[in-house]
Amino acid sequence: MNREPRIQDRAAQHYAGIPKTVTMTSLSEAVDEAFPELFRWLAQNGLQASAPPIIRYFVIDMAADLQIELGVPVAAPVAASGRIRPGVLPAGRYAVVRHVGPYDELAASNAALLAWAGAHGVVFDAQETAEGSVWHSRVEHYLTDPSAEPDPAKWEVDVACLTREA
Repeated sequence: MNREPRIQDRAAQHYAGIPKTVTMTSLSEAVDEAFPELFRWLAQNGLQASAPPIIRYFVIDMAADLQIELGVPVAAPVAASGRIRPGVLPAGRYAVVRHVGPYDELAASNAALLAWAGAHGVVFDAQETAEGSVWHSRVEHYLTDPSAEPDPAKWEVDVACLTREA
């Protein structure tokens, strides 16, 4: 982890997404496939990204499957089209940490955010199930475009988890 976690109030954010079930080993392949497809779809439909791309985690079982959505934020709702689905990151209070460095170190930043939350009494809008941890909104915002910044030590990602109101 490279920065101190913080609590942030965030507005709802629409996105165009591609849902996938992946494992930790197949995640990068899903990213390499989905993001170019999403940006092509936006261009073909005369739309632009309103923020950097995201990965939203719905169900996490690190030893088995992750149910995710790879997405690109947009200014207004989109209609479903082929594999593309409309999505909305819900408004609310999020615990957020800025990860700086290679993507393969993101797990450590995620773990640090969870530990910080536990130490500070922050409760996430999530629950444990037989399939894994189910999250209302757990998302990584990929702030740096690796094609524009080739040095992985400078890549930045915001990890954000919706908290449960007391």
